[in-house]
This record gives sequence, structure tokens and C-alpha cells, in this order.
Amino acid sequence: MIAGCATTQPLPSDQTEFTSTGQTHPDVSALTNAMAERDRALESMQTNAVMEFTNGADHVKAREEIIVRRPSSLRVEAMSPFGVALIVAAQESRLQIFEPSKNTLMRGTADAATLARFARIPMAPRDAVGLLMGIVPEAQKTSAPDSVTNDGDVTMLGYDLPDHSRRELGFENSELVMVRQKDATGSVSLEIRYADYHDIGGVMFAYHVEANFPAVETHVSFIYKRPIVNGKIPDSVFILTPGANAKQVDIGMTSGLKVPRDA
Repeated sequence: MIAGCATTQPLPSDQTEFTSTGQTHPDVSALTNAMAERDRALESMQTNAVMEFTNGADHVKAREEIIVRRPSSLRVEAMSPFGVALIVAAQESRLQIFEPSKNTLMRGTADAATLARFARIPMAPRDAVGLLMGIVPEAQKTSAPDSVTNDGDVTMLGYDLPDHSRRELGFENSELVMVRQKDATGSVSLEIRYADYHDIGGVMFAYHVEANFPAVETHVSFIYKRPIVNGKIPDSVFILTPGANAKQVDIGMTSGLKVPRDA
């Protein structure tokens, strides 16, 4: 009845929407099965990258070495022309930051706030690993999406979440090209774009990741250089051991460190 109401806004001419109250969903099992298979195939990633970050007037561009391992371990080394400028290591809720030039090791809790401050990614470790590797929670679901929208060449799968937020996944040529998160009011809280896919040992992997966080006015992008997937990465990679003379401080005792600019 609602679909026939005169006040219902028609979709743009290049969009077609299928919902449980309208037409039967088209069969997107090929997309969801491929997404689940990729999820099972990916365990870790390490790469050199160019990171670019913007937040208001704050703009940073740096060369980095990134190592991530599922579910929630990551290590980021920010480089300067003179070598390693900053090392950030997170595993579950533990965060360590080492600044070689000051021989200072900081310790704290790994969460969205601290990763935003030191790794320029305003997400908790598990979500940050998913962003960098192109992994989404819906890959582990067996249920069909709540809606399917065709927007030109992009097929959008919509998932309604228990907290009344919504996640939308965009696919083009069978590859994940967009992840969009909306809050309960319908406002976009996160949008990630993936591009430049390459076949790495039978796994399609995006070399370009770009994320917008409208609520905190933050934009961050990564361009990967020859990434390696599924290499064996020991726990020791994510644990920083200070030297005998290193200064050790709690993360709450310092005003923060800066990654190198335009390295």
C-alpha cells in the first residue's frame, strides 16, 4: 500500500530498488558467497604505503609500513627522510607508541580515540584492521541482505543492524568498492571506498583505500605498494620492547606525538 502512495518519491532513473515489501530480491548469492570466501581466505597483510590524512586545517602525508593481522592486531611505522619517526602497535586493547628520536615508549588503551591520535585512523583496532584489509562483518553472515539497490554499475546490499543503524555494501564487477555506515537517524557516519584491485595469490586485494568520517570531519587514504597477504606474522611484531635507557610513560601523561608531515 505504501509503495502505491502518491507521496512516495520515485527512485532516480538509474536506480532500481528491491526490498522485502516490494519485488523479490534478485539473487545476489554469487556476491555474498564470494565475499564470505574472501573473508575466510584473508588472515594478514603487510605493505609499504602512502598515507594522507585531513582533519580541518590539519593535513599530514607520510610514508608508512603497515602490518595487520586479524582480528585486531596492527603495527604502523611512520617514516621520515631520516628513518623511522614513530611506531604504533596495537593488539586487542593494548596500545604502544615509540618515538625513536626521543627514545620514549608510551603505553595506553587501544581504542578509536587513541588510534585517531597516533595512527590517524579513528576506529578501534578490530575495525581498523577490517578497513585496511577490506573485510566487513557481513561476510560472516548467512542471511540475505535486507535490501538490494542497483545504482548504475554498482550493486548495493543493505543490512539493517540491531541498533537501528544501517550498513551498505557496494559491488562493481564483483569487487567491494564501497562500505557506507548510517546511524539511526540515517546520517552517514562512515564511508569507505576501495579501488585498484590486484590478484595476490588468488585473492583480489584493493591497493587504494579511502575513508571519510563525517562526524569528526576526517578523511584518510592509503595507497599500498606491493602488499603481501597471509604472511606468517608472530605476536612479537605487535609488542614493542624498550631499550634499557628508554623513557616509559603512560599515554595520559603527554600531550601527544606527531607523525611526520609530507615525508
